[in-house]
Amino acid sequence: MSDLDIKGLFLKHASAVQSFLLRRSNDSQLAADLTQESFLRLAEQGEDGRIDNSPAYLYRTARNLLIDHQRQQLRRKTDLLADEQLAEIVDAGASVEEIAAAREGVETLQQVMAQLPKRTQEIFHLNRIEGLTHAEVARELGISDSSVQKHLAKALAHVMAHLQGESEQ
Repeated sequence: MSDLDIKGLFLKHASAVQSFLLRRSNDSQLAADLTQESFLRLAEQGEDGRIDNSPAYLYRTARNLLIDHQRQQLRRKTDLLADEQLAEIVDAGASVEEIAAAREGVETLQQVMAQLPKRTQEIFHLNRIEGLTHAEVARELGISDSSVQKHLAKALAHVMAHLQGESEQ
């Protein structure tokens, strides 16, 4: 496509393409920029002679550029909030006291579990911590499914007895 063809297309279609973009964006500067970009892309593609319908290519390119721009704006969009608005936001995270209590609970559980035989600890860990099913634990350790269930029942009974003993104190 020659420079004369591009110039002729620009003179003939630029205002219509820009109006098309302005109706969809309500931003005259953006419409002007995207119109120019559409013609630049037409000129780049037209050099290879692969465009059959230049006006259709222009509108499709303009529309796609606008969609890309709008998507980019959504990704970048950050609403600035005033300090007063930020102060009203409640922290949904745990408080220091809640975190400390949770850590204490984990430490207590570890101490209680340490009182159990190693095999029971291992089965409890695989099932409750790593999330393996009874069958998976049995396969991994080479024991029966019922053996896994017995060890878990023993571990849970021990933990519950310890927790009930603490609550009675």
